[in-house]
Amino acid sequence: MEALLTSTLLVTMAEIGDKTQLLSFVLAARLRKPGPIIAGIFAATIVNHALAGSFGVWLSTMIPAHWLPWIIGAIFIAFGFWTLIPDKLDEDDTPKDSRMGAFVTTTIAFFLAEMGDKTQLATVALGARYEEAIVSVVFGTTLGMMVANVPAVLIGQKLADQLPLNIIRKVAATLFVITGVVTIIWG
Repeated sequence: MEALLTSTLLVTMAEIGDKTQLLSFVLAARLRKPGPIIAGIFAATIVNHALAGSFGVWLSTMIPAHWLPWIIGAIFIAFGFWTLIPDKLDEDDTPKDSRMGAFVTTTIAFFLAEMGDKTQLATVALGARYEEAIVSVVFGTTLGMMVANVPAVLIGQKLADQLPLNIIRKVAATLFVITGVVTIIWG
């Protein structure tokens, strides 16, 4: 349960104002098909995070056990500082054409945008931290992505204008740093 709750909370907070959340706004505005867009976000996220979490579990077997809490803790602390930097969505990141349909366009765009993104890398670290509960990690990180992105698709830019993104970024950064420190202290 700890893995599920931690994964959900960290990814939800980290996703607010993230590049992939901005992509959700753009997809909703351009494609105007919320059902297929939400399904595409889910499909891309579950596959991406299953791969990332599995990679984290694999990494945890490659790193000596006594170093793991220090490395994972340091990664979470670094994510905390990274979270303070606002993301921007480049024009290259947004799909130009939806000939493939909203679901396929969203799935591909979201999967690619999530590569190397802080939520994907956090999933790697969470997979390494909670290797015995990898299903909970993947479910939690996917749930966190959906909690942050479904409202973005449904409500769009009006929601973004109302959210105190700077405060949310600071709360997310604090949660990452606290998680890092707790991981280092209690392993």
